[in-house]
Amino acid sequence: MGNQENFDKQTLTEHLTELRSCLIISMAAIGAGFAIAYTCIRPIADWFFRPLVRVLPDKQSLIFISYQEGFFFI
Repeated sequence: MGNQENFDKQTLTEHLTELRSCLIISMAAIGAGFAIAYTCIRPIADWFFRPLVRVLPDKQSLIFISYQEGFFFI
């Protein structure tokens, strides 16, 4: 209940300052997660496409039907 009283006593600028700090922390966490995932893209893609590659006929490869699809896992 004490936290609610503190919340009620904050001014608008204090609320906005707290919101800004939460948004900065959230964006930093998203950026860090993206950077970690991007450095591991090849193992993730290999794991993701492994079942599909197993059932492909010999001497066949995956094709992409849209020009941007090839950039996601190359």
